[in-house]
Amino acid sequence: MTRYATQALAMVKGLAVTFRYLFRRPVTVAYPEEKPRVAARYKGRHWLTLYADGMERCVGCELCVIVCPSQAIYVKAAENTPDHQVSKGERYAEIFQINELRCIFCGFCEEACPTGAIVLGHEYELAGYTRDSLIYTKEMLTEPYPGASGRDPRREI
Repeated sequence: MTRYATQALAMVKGLAVTFRYLFRRPVTVAYPEEKPRVAARYKGRHWLTLYADGMERCVGCELCVIVCPSQAIYVKAAENTPDHQVSKGERYAEIFQINELRCIFCGFCEEACPTGAIVLGHEYELAGYTRDSLIYTKEMLTEPYPGASGRDPRREI
């Protein structure tokens, strides 16, 4: 075979791939209007979940801080008092922050939490204009009502 015949054969093989996909329907998704489905095991935005009665699950044990490989979590615990009961434990997280820029979304915090307070949901739109807007505080992380994060609020851990 000559050099030109080899090049022509290679070009025909390449065009065969092009023609094979030419008449197929495109796999385009109109992204902002239609959101693609993510896998069931996808780990996205963090949530701090609540019990069915509205009390916080986080007891301020700081196990999530210890297990986080990227050191993206900061927790400052405070004591529950009889007149100010926030969680069902002796302590609660007075300050809870997750730096979403530093987080690698490994899910170790979710696995280490003894009460199931941290849940990684399926939301993937985590863009921001400033670095400070991507440091999620307790107010930003706490679900608006029990079960809003997708976890069953009746499920006790």
